[in-house]
Amino acid sequence: MRKKLALVLTLGLAAGLLAGCGGKSDTAPESATSSATNSAVSTNASEPKEKITLSYMASQDWIKDSEMQLAKKFEEETGIHIDYQIVPADQYSNLLKTKLNTKEGPDIFGGQSGKFDLGPVYNVEINAVDLSNEEWVKRENPLYVEQATLNNKVYALTIWDPSYDWVIVYNKKIFEKLGLSVPKSFAEFKAASDVIKAAGITPIYEPVSDGWHHVLWFPEAGVKYEDVNPGLADQLNNNKQTFANVPVMEQALNQLNEMVQSGYFGESYFSNTFADTEKNMASGKFAMTVYNPGLPQQVETAFPEVKADTFGFFPIPLVDNQILNVNPAAPSKFIYSGSKHIDAAKQYFQYLTKPENLQFLLDNEPRYLALNFEGVKDRYTPEQKQFFDTYGQRQGTVYQTAVKYVNPQWMDIGKDLASLFGGKMKAKDVLESIDKRRHQQAKAAQDLAWAE
Repeated sequence: MRKKLALVLTLGLAAGLLAGCGGKSDTAPESATSSATNSAVSTNASEPKEKITLSYMASQDWIKDSEMQLAKKFEEETGIHIDYQIVPADQYSNLLKTKLNTKEGPDIFGGQSGKFDLGPVYNVEINAVDLSNEEWVKRENPLYVEQATLNNKVYALTIWDPSYDWVIVYNKKIFEKLGLSVPKSFAEFKAASDVIKAAGITPIYEPVSDGWHHVLWFPEAGVKYEDVNPGLADQLNNNKQTFANVPVMEQALNQLNEMVQSGYFGESYFSNTFADTEKNMASGKFAMTVYNPGLPQQVETAFPEVKADTFGFFPIPLVDNQILNVNPAAPSKFIYSGSKHIDAAKQYFQYLTKPENLQFLLDNEPRYLALNFEGVKDRYTPEQKQFFDTYGQRQGTVYQTAVKYVNPQWMDIGKDLASLFGGKMKAKDVLESIDKRRHQQAKAAQDLAWAE
């Protein structure tokens, strides 16, 4: 399955280049402790542990509890404390930019990888440490390494689930009770949603209040835009096409807005929160949501009476999409070039990437099914394997990774979509707004394709 998924990712990247439960324990495995003491930690028992604090700033939801548990073990063994500074998602980008511009960056900072964003967004050649010679680079999935590489230098560590695709997770019991089958077109999706709504169930749980989640619907469907317009990503990257002039994009936004106006998101979508997804999907009051295939395990972990096999998966069906969306870019860890503790930060990265510690990260994070490193055993359920078997033959890269200057304006797109839902903008206005920001970012980056 892991080999098959690697093939899925490879094919997806090429097509669009321009993101069973294990047991859960409360402490890191003993093998991780002993092995890390012998090899990941550069001190020995006779040497005093140096007291160092590494500041680590990241956006909300990027740091998993299992990593925090490992950080405690790391401190016990090395004396190096990790000071997590978690920032709300809608504030993170601006705060990080301010800190980097004023030369006050944290020792470690989180950022979205993506080879088109490393320079324009993070200016990694100035702000980040070259990690190319670190041992773990050789064991990381090369597709993820590529998205953390600029001018042949690796600037970030990405520990992520390669099957972390944003898809529709649906309640199979609700579908079966209402006599519904998995939709294979937008018309079928809309018809199913009408039946669900008529039964007194909200068709879709959508948390708009976080500012980022509702954006997923649009760029994740980039696999379909590319299918309808082969070579579109290259045209956009070379400034030979604009979003506003692509009919299928306007169609996708109009369909998304149609879902909202039809009441498929319910009445509280503007106040719904991403953190409440597990609770609301467990309640049976919602039939579907956009999430990754790890959600069922998360629900069962939080609500043991709701079993993971209650849920199934299908691709986001805007503009009749049936292509699996793949994203080899993900939240990543950078070491700030101005840090006084670069060696200690590298030591932490070495510790996290030891095989036994990676396995611990996977086994103790319900939303992860696999990791993008060699030697880590996945834990796919039969439902997840069936999903990848069904849809894994056709895939493409999502547009926030395949197209330049999209991911950096994510939160701005979220505001535009909120205006679309509220009737203050039209689909064409949203696309023109995206084009305007892309032009501004390209000019700031001195992108030759935008040179006048």
